[in-house]
Amino acid sequence: MKKMKLVMVGNGMAGVRTLEELLKTAPGLYDITVFGAEPHPNYNRILLSPVLAGEQTLDEIVLHPLSWYEQHGITLHLGKTVTQVDRMRRRVMAEDGTTADYDRLLIATGSTPFIPPVPGKTLEGVIAYRDIADTNAMIEAAARFRHAVVIGGGLLGLEAANGLMLRGMQVTVVHLTGTLMERQLDTVAGDLLRQSLADRGLRFMLGAQTQALLPGDTGRVRAVQLKTSAGDIVEVPADLVVMAAGIRPNTALAESAGLLCNRGIVVTDTLQTVTDPRVYAVGECAAHRGIAYGLVAPLFEQGQVCATHLAQSGIGRYLGSSVSTKLKVTGIDLFSAGNFTGGPGTEVIVMSDPIAGVYKKLVIQDDRLVGACLYGDTVDGGWYFKLLREGRNIADIRDTLMFGEQAA
Repeated sequence: MKKMKLVMVGNGMAGVRTLEELLKTAPGLYDITVFGAEPHPNYNRILLSPVLAGEQTLDEIVLHPLSWYEQHGITLHLGKTVTQVDRMRRRVMAEDGTTADYDRLLIATGSTPFIPPVPGKTLEGVIAYRDIADTNAMIEAAARFRHAVVIGGGLLGLEAANGLMLRGMQVTVVHLTGTLMERQLDTVAGDLLRQSLADRGLRFMLGAQTQALLPGDTGRVRAVQLKTSAGDIVEVPADLVVMAAGIRPNTALAESAGLLCNRGIVVTDTLQTVTDPRVYAVGECAAHRGIAYGLVAPLFEQGQVCATHLAQSGIGRYLGSSVSTKLKVTGIDLFSAGNFTGGPGTEVIVMSDPIAGVYKKLVIQDDRLVGACLYGDTVDGGWYFKLLREGRNIADIRDTLMFGEQAA
């Protein structure tokens, strides 16, 4: 029997996890072709920050070496960006003219960094932090230059700042709001984090807006012009500027192919695009029930469901994910999940020990844990997340809930 053809555009973690699951379930069903825009096999993007910090090497973060693709008979096109999808002919075409026909198409193009539209954003020395090439550029800059500015005080920005500081740069983090990682932390935990990172040597400009990136005589960036929360205009020296102000689903290819996109490629619970059931999408480029996830756990859950449908044994449904956050900056323990801010109809239990650098906040609604924010002591994070996901009634352990699973 002639095999069907599966083409995957994108060679990242979500897409390759889908292939792994598919090869387990239906190993001989497809001839598989993969296009990756980067010149590398699939690697663990989460571990780019330890590479930047000098704790791991690029070789150590490769998840699937070239031999894995060969072993499974996968045709791999590295360093080739797909620019066209012809849904009538069921064919994809890359920038260099390489084509591949498909019976099923899996789009896993991930996301692109959001670059704030400020003057000077195209200067030499201004980069995003997204892939191996960016990481290498930062490592090279750290060897040659002294001053770095990271724009964005979220998870990615802080990891970049910490890595550059460990490589000897003087780093200033510029963040628009007054709280670091405000999507994952409340103001108390955000302030503890800022203090801890400041003690290590990082500098912060919180509540500051980037006005412009200023060039030096050579055409390389030399400073960042900021408007402070007080309204003053100041300049911070910068030989390297890292943009870590968020990501956007990479939907350009899907849009050009006429697929419906709204905050991502719109998919159903089977991860099929709503426009064309032969075309699937997983990962950061996909929008499921209005949400595009940027964390790994949900993307792997999508991959598992998608694989069952590609394998034609599709009974799975992806219903969305609960997500939790951990910070990977060495030596700082931090965890958050759910509605950690509280609000009408919720009760908040707080334990705070500023001297020991420990802060715990649990949010309860209708005798169920709905949110948690932990700083300094995250040993029970996994347990709280399990309670939160399962929606278990915690009335019987409410008095000991703050003291963790052992006490319960």
